[in-house]
Amino acid sequence: MLTMAFSTIATSPTSHFGIYNASTSSASASSSLKPFKIPSLRPLIWPWEKVKMGPLSVSPMGFGTWAWGNQLLWGYKESMDSELQSTFNLAVENGINLFDTADSYGTGRLVGQSERLLGKFIQEFNGKKQQNEIVIATKFAAYPWRLTPGQFVKACQMSLDRMQIEQIGIGQLHWSTANYAPLQEMALWDGLVAMYDKGLVRAVGVSNYGPKQLVKIHAYLKSRGVPLCSAQVQFSLLSLGDDQMEVREICDSLGIGLIAYSPLGLGMLTGKYTTSKLPSGPRGSIYSAVCTANEQHQTYLQIAINWCICKGTIPIPGVKTVKQAKENLGALGWRLSSDERMELQWMGRKLILSFDLFPSGVISCEVK
Repeated sequence: MLTMAFSTIATSPTSHFGIYNASTSSASASSSLKPFKIPSLRPLIWPWEKVKMGPLSVSPMGFGTWAWGNQLLWGYKESMDSELQSTFNLAVENGINLFDTADSYGTGRLVGQSERLLGKFIQEFNGKKQQNEIVIATKFAAYPWRLTPGQFVKACQMSLDRMQIEQIGIGQLHWSTANYAPLQEMALWDGLVAMYDKGLVRAVGVSNYGPKQLVKIHAYLKSRGVPLCSAQVQFSLLSLGDDQMEVREICDSLGIGLIAYSPLGLGMLTGKYTTSKLPSGPRGSIYSAVCTANEQHQTYLQIAINWCICKGTIPIPGVKTVKQAKENLGALGWRLSSDERMELQWMGRKLILSFDLFPSGVISCEVK
């Protein structure tokens, strides 16, 4: 069983974590991989550091807002809104300007709540320059009743109304329908073109696309004079399937920004869950199986996020609290070495094989 041990040395300028095999003897363990050395955390973020993604300049990490309004999976309550606003303010004050959302985020009567909250927080943020630099990347669901380009444009206009903004940073198709409704897929592609031509979005992107469909939509949009700005895919140390790696290579070759969602494996890579401490709701069954398979495994979320950054992606970990935002911001300002990245990737693949749960990523809608 592969185990990661972490220790933070308060009196030292560095933090260390070692990787070893729990089944080995102490003698053999002493000859295992050397501990990684992570620089002590400096100010939360380099506020001047930005990444070019199409026409946009975004922070090297964004924040995801899936939990903002989702009662079923994330236990959202409207009483959390004050904490969410403080979390948003902290992020923007420390250089984060990319926030990912979707028109489907929220449950029941709260569908669209994530967009509404983001709009409210932007309007009430005290700082005009930072306010103007915020980039919202929202996803439009490929609902079965959205069958025409005009209906997709209408969805975009509804998102603009919910967020009280004049233009969306990146308008994204939430998932592909090519496997089950190819004609709808083409209509939605034309919808992306239309919202771009109308100036409703600064750029367009896709989410949950496999490598073959990604190449196809890139070529189609290019033929219509619309650059594909971004592709969003589940990408973490627990989702290292062949599709993820191929998508990353395609993005590199075509100049598409790769946005990594669930960089912490839906919370698995935070190290805070065990079989005796599981999250509520549907996530509990996933974690229970994983923790049972490898109960002693723990990891350090800042390392997991930094690994995603070093792999050329823009991770968007979800945040609900100020504490989580501060922890995630600690992933910036330093970089893992190439050897450390390779060791972590090797370890991640070993974990995937031992779990036999994440061959292509959790909750993936990918079209291969």
